Amino acid sequence: MIKHLKELETPSLIINEEKMNRNLHRMMSVRTKHGVNVRPHFKTHKSIAIAKKQLELGAIGITVATATEAELLLDNGIEKILIAFPLTDRKKISRLLERGKNARLIFAIDSEEQAAIFKEEGNILEVEPELWIKVNSGLNRCGVEPREETVQLATFIKKEAVGKLSGLFTHAGHSYAAASPEEIDRIAKEEAESILTSANACENAGIPIEHRSVGSTPTFERAAQYDGITEVRPGNAVFFDAMQVGLGTAQLEETALTVLATVVSKKKGRFIIDTGSKSLTTEKGAHGNETVKGFGKILNEGELYVTRVSEEHGIVEIPEEAEGIWEKLQLNQRVEVLPNHACPVVNLFDYYYVLKENGDLVTLPVDGRGKSQ
Repeated sequence: MIKHLKELETPSLIINEEKMNRNLHRMMSVRTKHGVNVRPHFKTHKSIAIAKKQLELGAIGITVATATEAELLLDNGIEKILIAFPLTDRKKISRLLERGKNARLIFAIDSEEQAAIFKEEGNILEVEPELWIKVNSGLNRCGVEPREETVQLATFIKKEAVGKLSGLFTHAGHSYAAASPEEIDRIAKEEAESILTSANACENAGIPIEHRSVGSTPTFERAAQYDGITEVRPGNAVFFDAMQVGLGTAQLEETALTVLATVVSKKKGRFIIDTGSKSLTTEKGAHGNETVKGFGKILNEGELYVTRVSEEHGIVEIPEEAEGIWEKLQLNQRVEVLPNHACPVVNLFDYYYVLKENGDLVTLPVDGRGKSQ
């Protein structure tokens, strides 16, 4: 058994279990603070074991982004799943509707054309799909506009007997580009209100809305405070990352995921690690967010960042005020890198090394790696 980080080959993906457990409890604490349910997103950790731990802690289900992620969960006994992406492929829809006969699958809807596909496929299989309408709360990605457009789609679903419409949901992903805590507050308010006003408009039209769901790690604790919100769907909060630290959503001490790297070369004014774009991605934070520097932060070595990446190389340029670090770092020395965005980084690795609270290291598969269809 590997007993120490120094024994690992690099690059390696590391979870600090103690920090992750604290983050999981923080995530679930909105239940007691605000009386809302938690349906965490799978796409951050992509781990069956972590998903089951979230359910054990009280999550009411799991959120996924793709059909193959949903099928992976079903194959592993997790049967309460929200597919938070508007599926339009008839093969995927038919396959999941068939499997949904013995599980609770919730499907995202954001257009009448898509709803018509679900009606046709549901009629063929003689199943009534459970549907949630996706509402646009400012990200301007998928989703109908709040209130009138939401009512229009809800009315179509009811009139055409497409399926059981039981909820509305949104995702304020534009909060990742917020410039201040006050801006996050504003986005969280708009996120919650987009759902609450749309749900009220639907109910005024005679269409009951049981579930009113919001997401986004920067906003989930804030949006959960609004009366009428029934659940939140944070993903990144299981680990946190440099983006969340920059936004003020988490402290550096709360980040639970790092990439272990090795110093492979030292040149004047810089050193090179074996952790490039194939380990860290090239994400530099959401557009408009100026708080994230470089391609990852070198931990425990002052203000050092991965300033350039190629596929296997991470270049760390040393500022003049930190020249002493160049002398300190030795060839083959290990450093930990805090990634800018944990979610895509996880998808680059086959497994984690989990640093247990007792100091042991164990491997944990990234079960959902590559489940992108």
